[in-house]
Amino acid sequence: MSARLFRFMGAVTALSHDDRRALCDRSTSADAVVREQTATIIARVQESGDDALRRMAHEFDGATLDALEVPRGEWERARDALAPELRAALERTVRNVRTAHTAFLPQAIEVETEPGVLIGRRPDPLQRVGVYAPGGRAAYPSSLIMGVVPAKVAGVRDVIVCSPASVSGRPSDVVLAAAAIARADRVFAIGGAGAIAAMAYGTDSVPRVDRIVGPGNAWVAEAKLQCAGAVAIDSPAGPSELLVIADAQADVHIVAREMLAQAEHDPRAAVVCVAIGAEVAERVAAAVAALLPSVARGDIIRDALAFAGGVLHTDTLHTAIDFANMWAAEHLLLALTPASLDSACAALRGAGTVFLGESASVAFGDYMTGANHVLPTGGLSRCYSGLSTLDFVRWTSWQRVTPVAAASLASAVGVFADSEGLANHAATARQWSTAT
Repeated sequence: MSARLFRFMGAVTALSHDDRRALCDRSTSADAVVREQTATIIARVQESGDDALRRMAHEFDGATLDALEVPRGEWERARDALAPELRAALERTVRNVRTAHTAFLPQAIEVETEPGVLIGRRPDPLQRVGVYAPGGRAAYPSSLIMGVVPAKVAGVRDVIVCSPASVSGRPSDVVLAAAAIARADRVFAIGGAGAIAAMAYGTDSVPRVDRIVGPGNAWVAEAKLQCAGAVAIDSPAGPSELLVIADAQADVHIVAREMLAQAEHDPRAAVVCVAIGAEVAERVAAAVAALLPSVARGDIIRDALAFAGGVLHTDTLHTAIDFANMWAAEHLLLALTPASLDSACAALRGAGTVFLGESASVAFGDYMTGANHVLPTGGLSRCYSGLSTLDFVRWTSWQRVTPVAAASLASAVGVFADSEGLANHAATARQWSTAT
C-alpha cells in the first residue's frame, strides 16, 4: 500500500536520471500552463486594473466585491471577535517574530580601507511593501504576520496586505484579525496572480509597492517571477516543501506526522524523507500509510505524495546530506540522534531553514518560534534565503576620500583607467596627484 502512495522510492544512488531530474526540477516555471495562465492574468490587470481584479475575484473565488479595500473597522471587529485562546496565540506569534527580527536588524557600518579612504553603508527602510497572505484551500494569518511584522520592525512606512476574498467579499476573519494585531496599514480583498500584478504595477485602488513578499500557490510564485522586472520580490516561495533526514533512532510516527503536515498545504507540495538504511525507510512509509486514512485533508495529501512525495534511503548520513544540499528544501528536519545534529547542520548549504531534532517540529516554526516561515522553494534555497528584515531595506553607500588620500590614489587609478582606454577617468584621477 505504501509503495503506491509515493512517486519516488528506493535508494538515492539507484534513482534514474529522469527521477533525479524530476525530484530537483520543482520550479513552477517549468509548467508551461501555469506560466501562460499567469502571463494572461498579469496582462488583464495591466489593461483593466480594478475592473479586472473584480472580475477575477468572481471568476476564481466566487466573490462579489463592492470595494477592493477592506476598511480598518472590519479588521478590528474581527480581532475583537476572536476566541480568546486564538487571539492569545496570534499575539504570542507577533511578539516572538518581533523579538527575533529586531535582533536581526542590519546595522550601518563604515570602514577605512586605507588611510583617508572611508567606505560606508547604511540600511534604509523601503517606503511601501506588499504582503501576500494566501487563501483558497485554507486561511493563513501566520503568513500575514511573517510578512507584516518584520516590515514594521524594519521601519517600512506603508505595509499593505492582499488576501483572497471568500464568498462574503472579504478575506477570512482570522486573516483580518491578524492584520489588526500585526499592525498592517491597508488590506485588500484580492488574491492569486492578479494581486501580485496589482501590487507590482498599481491600479486605481491598489498602490504600487517597492517589494512583494509572501508565499502562495504555483500561480502566485510564477507571478512574482514574471513581475520581478517591475518590483523586487523576496524569493520564489511556491508550494510547500519538506525534506526529513531520519536515522535508525528516529520515531517514524513523528516523521510521518511531519510529512503529512506539509503535504496538506497543496497538491503540488513536495515531501521527501531520506532514511539512513532501507529498513528505516520501510518503517517511515508504513507509518505514513497507516496514518493517512484517518487524517483531515487526505485527498490533498494523497495528491501531493503522488505528485512529488518520496521515501528514499542511503547507507550513510554523509550521503543523505549530499542529497539534501542538492535537493535544497524549503524546510529540512533532522530526525537524528542528538550527537549528530550540530555536525549535520554545519554541513548543510541548501535549506531555507533547518529544524534540529524531532522536538523542533516544522509546525512550531510555521507558527510561533519567531523564525520566518516565508522561505524559498523549487530548489532555490541553494541561492535565496528566508524572509527577514533584510528584505525590507535597501542600502545607501557612501565614500569619503581626503585630499591626501586622493593624492595617494591618483597615480594607480590613472594607470588602471588607461588600461581600460578611459582617458578622462585617468585625467580626473591624476588631477589630484599634487594635492596636499
